[in-house]
Amino acid sequence: MRVLAAVLAVTILLGVGFVVLVVTDSVPLLDASDEPAATPSPGASAGRPFDAASAFRRIERQVEIGPRPAGSPASRRLAEELVDELPGGAFEPVPGGLRNIVGEIPGRDPDRVVVLGAHYDTKDLPRFLGANDGASGTATVVELARTIEPRELEPTVKVILFDGEESPAGTPDEEFETAGLRGSRAAAPAYADAEAMILLDFVGDTELTIPREENSDPELWSKLRGAAAEAGHADVFPRASAPAISDDHVPFLRAGVPAIDLIDFEFDCFHETCDDLDAVSPDSVEAVGESVLELLRTL
Repeated sequence: MRVLAAVLAVTILLGVGFVVLVVTDSVPLLDASDEPAATPSPGASAGRPFDAASAFRRIERQVEIGPRPAGSPASRRLAEELVDELPGGAFEPVPGGLRNIVGEIPGRDPDRVVVLGAHYDTKDLPRFLGANDGASGTATVVELARTIEPRELEPTVKVILFDGEESPAGTPDEEFETAGLRGSRAAAPAYADAEAMILLDFVGDTELTIPREENSDPELWSKLRGAAAEAGHADVFPRASAPAISDDHVPFLRAGVPAIDLIDFEFDCFHETCDDLDAVSPDSVEAVGESVLELLRTL
């Protein structure tokens, strides 16, 4: 009985003390909304990660189809697969019977637009598979488009897979810009209000290093390097520059759109039959995919 009496006395004293503290505002009254928020794990707010294995399977599929020159039956067969892979996928005509493949990922601000592109055709050369030159950029762009959720980003992302980047067989190199870049030359005027254009080409080779190609917009490239560093791939994008290249970003630059070209032009199998699956690496695709995803999430 003495123990019970003592416990009751202590309980009463504690209760009185709590009332006094509340009355004097010394103890806050808590509700569920005042509870400390759980500390998010690193990257918890970054959305889904880039799936490099899935992207590499898309390279393998393109190579499996074989050479894919613009307008060829193989290219058109690939296009029918790719259009179903993109969100809101559709065809846009390109002069000469070619077709760009376009998709859209709505952003939170519909007035802001960023173009993300790659070319899906290959050079019209015998037995040329274009695992890096064509397939790697296409595969990475498609996987990015399937990774980003609607309204995850501020800007809307217009995804374009260009047809006819390569000039027709037998075209002299000095006529490349007038005979090639057919899909991007058709698309650029329609997207002249875009705030940025990001082009992926030659992004899968096994010894990947991508300096800033000198046509590429310096400010946008600086943002890319920052994003790559944040994603852990700063070594892929060194603080260096490389000679200017005529590629699908050039028509957008001429339309007044800041544009960059991710291309490792120091590629030993450029327009050679050795541009096959042995020339590309999932690690390279991962580095570029993660870096571009981080860039898009910061725009």
